[in-house]
Amino acid sequence: MMRHFQHYIDGRFDDADATFPSIDPATGEHWAMMPEARSADVDRAVEAAHRALHTGAWPSMTPTARGKLLMRLADLTATNAQALAEVETQDTGKIIRETSAQIAYVADYYAYYGGLADKIEGAHLPIDKHDMEVWIRREPVGVVAAIVPWNSQLFLAAVKLGPALAAGCTVVLKASEDGPAPLLEFAHLVHDAGFPPGVVNIITGFGDDCGAALTRHPKVAHVAFTGGRATARHIVRNSAENLASTSLELGGKSPFVVFADADLDSAANAQVAGIFAAAGQSCVAGSRLIIEASVKQRFLAILKAKAEAVRMGPPHDPETEVGPLCTDRQRRLIESVVDASIAAGAGLVTGGRAPDRPGFYFPPTILDCDNIAASATTTELFGPVLSVVSFHTEEQAVELANSTPFGLAAGVFTQNLSRAHRMIKRITAGVVWVNTYRAVSPIAPFGGYGMSGHGREGGLAAALDYTRTKTVWLRTSDDPIPDPFVMR
Repeated sequence: MMRHFQHYIDGRFDDADATFPSIDPATGEHWAMMPEARSADVDRAVEAAHRALHTGAWPSMTPTARGKLLMRLADLTATNAQALAEVETQDTGKIIRETSAQIAYVADYYAYYGGLADKIEGAHLPIDKHDMEVWIRREPVGVVAAIVPWNSQLFLAAVKLGPALAAGCTVVLKASEDGPAPLLEFAHLVHDAGFPPGVVNIITGFGDDCGAALTRHPKVAHVAFTGGRATARHIVRNSAENLASTSLELGGKSPFVVFADADLDSAANAQVAGIFAAAGQSCVAGSRLIIEASVKQRFLAILKAKAEAVRMGPPHDPETEVGPLCTDRQRRLIESVVDASIAAGAGLVTGGRAPDRPGFYFPPTILDCDNIAASATTTELFGPVLSVVSFHTEEQAVELANSTPFGLAAGVFTQNLSRAHRMIKRITAGVVWVNTYRAVSPIAPFGGYGMSGHGREGGLAAALDYTRTKTVWLRTSDDPIPDPFVMR
C-alpha cells in the first residue's frame, strides 16, 4: 500500500496541495507520496517560526527548560531508532545495518546539545571606564532555514537542529526531495517531545517553489545548508535579499594518504569503510587513494580482494554490506565518469559495471589513475568509486592531497609520528583523521575549507554560531551626565 506523508508546520501535520512520488532505490518502484511545499507553504512555515521566536512559550522558556526538551527528543530518537531506520532504508536505499547504528547515535547529538543549552554564556568586560558596567549577552540569531540532503539526513538535521534549538532559535527544516520520508517521520518525535508550535517545522519540496523561497525569505536570519556547490551558490545569492548569515557544508574529494610504513591491513579496512560504506554516498568519502609507490601493488591487491568480497544486496537484509544508490541519475553520472576515466587511460582494478538487476545498484569500483588526467580523480561522484594515484616523496603526497578546490576531510596512515604531525599541518582540510577514518562525535567540530564550505557543525562552536551578541552598557554613577555643550 502506498504511504502518504505530511508536512509539519506550526505544530500540526498538514497535507499539501501538491504531492510527488518517492522511489524505492532497491526496486525502482514508487512506494510513497510526499507533500510538495510551494512558496505559500514556505511562507506559512517561516511565519510560524517567526511567531514562535517572539511570542508564546519558547522565548520565555529558560535555557534549562529548552535543554530538557532536547533531552526528551534524544530519548524519543533512541527509542524509535529502528523504526526510523526502516523508513530511511526504504526511501534512500541505505543499508539497514548502517541506518540503525547511525540513528541510534544521532540521539547522542540531541542529548549533547540538551546539556549545552544552559551553558551558552555571555561575558563581563573589564571596561576602561570607572563608572560603567559592560557585559555581553548571547541571544538567538533568529529563524533558521536548515536544508539537508538525503544521505545521513537524520544526522545532518541533528547537527543543525540541536545547536539552533539549544541557542533558542526556531527552525524551518527542509528535507531533500530525494528520500525525505525519514525527516517527515521524525517530525512526529518533535511533536511528541513537546516543543511549542512553530519552534520546529519540517517540509520538503523542489527548487524555486520551496528551496529558493525559503532561503530568500525576509524573516529568515540564518541558512544552514549541506549539499552541493551549485545549490550553495544559489543560496548565497538568495541571502543577498535577506542578508541572512550562512553555514555551508559542501562535500569534498577527500584524500586518503597511505605511507609505506602504515599497517596496510588496518589502512585497507579504513579505506573500504571510507569509500564503500553507504555505497560511497558520504560527504567525507575517502575517494582519492594516494599510496606510496613502493607498496601500491600490494595495497591494491588487498583492496581488490576486500572490494570483491563485499556483499551487495537488498538494503533491508542485515547481511548486505553495500546497497543501491539513492537515485538513478546518480548511477548514470557514475557510469559516465567511470567510462570516461577508462577511456582516458585509467586501469579498471575491479567493478565498473552496474549489475543487471532491478534498482539503482553500482558495485565497489577501483580505478588506477596514475599519471593520467581522469575525471574520476576530480569529480565528487557520491558513489562507491575509488581513484588511485601513487607518490614517491612526502612532498608529492602533500601536493596530491591538496590538488583539489575541496577541503572537507583527509586521512593519513603512517606509523611515523613526526610525519603525521607534518601532514596534519600541511593538508588543507577541516578534518584530518590519522590512522582512522569517518570518526565523528557531537563534541568535535566538523566542516570544511575552500569549496567545501564554511562554518562548523558539532561542539560548542556550532551553538555559538546560532547566537548573536548584544553589548550592554550600564552607568553606575549617580551623578548627572554633564551637559556636553557647556565648557568647563
